[in-house]
Amino acid sequence: MARAGKASKYNNKKTEVDGHVFDSKAEARRYNELKLLQAAGEIIGFTIQPSFVLEEGIRYRPDFMICGKDGQIWVEDVKGVETKDFKIKKKLWEAKFPWLELRIVK
Repeated sequence: MARAGKASKYNNKKTEVDGHVFDSKAEARRYNELKLLQAAGEIIGFTIQPSFVLEEGIRYRPDFMICGKDGQIWVEDVKGVETKDFKIKKKLWEAKFPWLELRIVK
């Protein structure tokens, strides 16, 4: 968590919606979109920041795991900038979970 008065590295602003604190306004906006999609029946539901073990000692928490109305499941990460660390985790993800699509939302 960023200290008070200190700007985040990527100019993200923590945003609270429904008691959930998101790392950016874009992430909070996507959360609101997913709520609307669920209410409209376009998706069955979603989970916020599920945790996955990529390798021993390496965890990855995408922003959302979503279940579509057809039962398809995928994960999403809201990214303004794809960091070097994220690119490594993405490769590890693709190797460990090839059946579970990782979608990047800009």
